[in-house]
Amino acid sequence: MMQARKIIVRGIVQGVGFRPFVYRLAKQYGLKGTVSNNAHGVEIEVEGDHVSMQSFIRSITHASPPLAFIDEIETKESSYKGYLDFAIQASNGSEDRFTLIAPDVAVCDDCLQELFDPADRRYRYPFINCTNCGPRFTIIQDIPYDRPNTTMSVFPMCTDCEREYNDPENRRFHAQPNACPVCGPSLTLCDSKQNKIQSDNILDRTAQLIKAGSIVALKGLGGYHLACDATNDEAVSKLRERKRRIEKPFAVMIPDRNWLERICTPTQEEISFIRSINHPIVLIRRKDNSPICSDVAPGNNYIGVMLPYPPLHHIVMREVAIPLVMTSGNISEEPIAYKDDEAFERLAAIADYFLVHNRDIHMRCDDSVGAVLNKRHTMLRRSRGYVPYPVKLNIHAQKNTLATGGHLKNTFCFIKNDFAFFSHHIGDLENYETLRSFTQGIEHFKNLFSITPEILAYDMHPEYLSTKYALESEIPVKIPVQHHHAHIVSCMAENDLNEAVIGVSFDGTGYGTDGNIWGGEFMITTMGDFKRIAHFEYFPLPGGEQAVKEPWRTGVALLNQVFGNEYKNVDIPFVRSIQTKSALAVIEKMIQQKLNTPVTSAAGRLFDGIAAICDVRASINYEAQAAIEFQMIANETVTGRYNYEIDTKSIPWRIKWNGIVRDILKDLQNNVPVSDISGKFHNTIAMIITDISEKIKKDTGLHDVVISGGVFQNALLVDKTVDYISKQGMKVYTHARVPPNDGGLSLGQAVVAMHKVL
Repeated sequence: MMQARKIIVRGIVQGVGFRPFVYRLAKQYGLKGTVSNNAHGVEIEVEGDHVSMQSFIRSITHASPPLAFIDEIETKESSYKGYLDFAIQASNGSEDRFTLIAPDVAVCDDCLQELFDPADRRYRYPFINCTNCGPRFTIIQDIPYDRPNTTMSVFPMCTDCEREYNDPENRRFHAQPNACPVCGPSLTLCDSKQNKIQSDNILDRTAQLIKAGSIVALKGLGGYHLACDATNDEAVSKLRERKRRIEKPFAVMIPDRNWLERICTPTQEEISFIRSINHPIVLIRRKDNSPICSDVAPGNNYIGVMLPYPPLHHIVMREVAIPLVMTSGNISEEPIAYKDDEAFERLAAIADYFLVHNRDIHMRCDDSVGAVLNKRHTMLRRSRGYVPYPVKLNIHAQKNTLATGGHLKNTFCFIKNDFAFFSHHIGDLENYETLRSFTQGIEHFKNLFSITPEILAYDMHPEYLSTKYALESEIPVKIPVQHHHAHIVSCMAENDLNEAVIGVSFDGTGYGTDGNIWGGEFMITTMGDFKRIAHFEYFPLPGGEQAVKEPWRTGVALLNQVFGNEYKNVDIPFVRSIQTKSALAVIEKMIQQKLNTPVTSAAGRLFDGIAAICDVRASINYEAQAAIEFQMIANETVTGRYNYEIDTKSIPWRIKWNGIVRDILKDLQNNVPVSDISGKFHNTIAMIITDISEKIKKDTGLHDVVISGGVFQNALLVDKTVDYISKQGMKVYTHARVPPNDGGLSLGQAVVAMHKVL
């Protein structure tokens, strides 16, 4: 018996080969009808027998194209029209400008096979792609996503490419970046003064230069990378010096999957993460005998590893056959260079050579970074390969909202309908170039998703550039959002939590409602409000921001608060070393007289101070270096803990850490290894989280615990916290799709603001 159905598929289903996929599927099951794009997504009219129809509908979900993201499938009965065949119809012209867009993803296996097939017309062509892979977000200039609205518009397709593009049976059907050596982009190799390097094979020549110790700037999908031999100490040292990146870890690109276990000890979760279609950088524990230079990630047990993702990388990596440092093309904390003139201007003092191509990048987009935390693929920097995939919310927004994020690791976020469009990584808003990247990104998203924001959310900190941007905006409704409230709500939103939770937000800096620096917070949290229940006892930060850069100052402050001036009589290496510092007397005076010495409850700063007291790191060269190195040396098998008190006489409760400091000093005087001290300290912090969560549960009945903030990038702390709390019968929610650090703030801000105006 013949049936007729109308099927609406919503989600990322346009520009990803969904219509030809449906066409081929219908042919496979002998069905008749049509498929077309419309304002809602993809609309299918289909007729056939019941068994074939059900198999067809199931296959739409289970066998959809790699870049498709199905949000909803609506199926309803339709009148039988007697179609004679199945056809792809042209778009009906009524498309809403609001269309979900796929991100840039790694080259697919089919294209890779062609790339290295000498008989294929695209053999070693570095811009090979199809509907299932290649650039999207970085080349689109406007919508709809058609070739004239991309940076490929200047490359008219040749006859062969045009034929593929118009053939629904071909996997390049409507692949907007489709090209070949005859009609597409091409490469140029130059020295740092833009003199062209003549070579019969540019890619082989590039590989030779890298293997000889040169630094090469490679133009990729979302910007320029700086590449050098990761096994060459001299080359890595030269890159550090020129890039002004003293100790912050570099990312490493490996030639293929076989190299992963030669340099690291990956878990199955980490292997699946790095091999995913998104190809992020993944933090994986390095092998002791790894051939990677120690200077690639000094003081760190982990290496940020990624596989080649565009065809250009695949060709170069096959030629060099060794791991390469592949770091963002910038100096210090500037945004990644993505325009050619800009790259030559900013990177000429770093790179010896430039491998350039003539396909313009419209929107810069740095690499994504992830780690396995709580056995979940967790984004630490969400950018290339993931953006602009939205986060689906379980509430429909009545008004469009824009959130401007924080100061460090900035992202912005738009909410429209029930989608949160979470931006690519912008970076630290500390210079004009990054601020310009921030404003350009906002305008691009407004155009791309047809969003005119009516509500503007921003951080309460008055000196953040993102806050100043918000306050100067003409958007009528402006809502300040407390930093740690935003952290917790960002995690609630991605985990579809609507009811009140026990929120734990640990980071280094966040402006509190009392004007102090928060960062060790326990809150009863809802989407629209919070109540601060507990926090670490305040301690001084002598010099404010300078104490962040010089954790030894925080160490002095902690000791001074516990022992007063008697701390100088404590016989440990840290105390002996600071006696020689000329600034010590000034710092003590600052603490006593409260001059330029804000107070903080930040767990991140507590980690810093303890790391300094343990003589791990007196000053830092990148954010959170002291805390990271303290984690790296931890003995993870230690079971002991330190003493602490919780003062519950009034709300907010105060976590008194004096006992922790006293116990650590005893361990140091008894020559207990610092690795054991670090392990015990991590146990203690996880136990504090558990104790207070239990107390809140007893008082309120709440049993869901949400943890967020930059401190929860610490895998050891996350694992211990989840383990301890779970044993008490409570559920712990962590991040995955959204970074736990300040890169996730904007999502939380937007959701809070949306709820405040409901």
